[in-house]
Amino acid sequence: MKKRFPLSTLILVLLIGLTSITTTSCERTEAQGQVPNTTDMKNTGKKITIQAGKKTFTATLLENETSEKFYSLLPLTVTMTDLNRNEKYYRLPQNLPTNASNTGTIQNGDLMLWGANTVVIFYETFSTSYPYTRLGKIDNPDGLKEALGSGDITISFKKP
Repeated sequence: MKKRFPLSTLILVLLIGLTSITTTSCERTEAQGQVPNTTDMKNTGKKITIQAGKKTFTATLLENETSEKFYSLLPLTVTMTDLNRNEKYYRLPQNLPTNASNTGTIQNGDLMLWGANTVVIFYETFSTSYPYTRLGKIDNPDGLKEALGSGDITISFKKP
């Protein structure tokens, strides 16, 4: 005679198994998807200037293929569009190489690439779940928010 397991026991075992697999999978994905803070990443030492209105900022680029390609496009003067009152963006006419990851937290002064062709300057610190490729960081972002203002603005990126 065969012994039968109650249906409720089988369902309970399946739920426990699925829960442990899902939890492990999410933890692994989040850890792999995080990008180290720019202070943990090696910079190239290459500096660029960012002219916003009458204010000039210096930024240091990170050592990656995307930053190198961006640097080769300079000088570049563009009209950047405001988005969400925390960033300015411009869509380049060409794609750059990417290595996007979830940054977790955006910092005031971060210079990043969203997708393959959208350059973004962030002027607020906040949490995000969106993936970006880091280009670099403005060395001293004091006054960045005021310089960028609330609407669209013409920005010049230049080699010093």
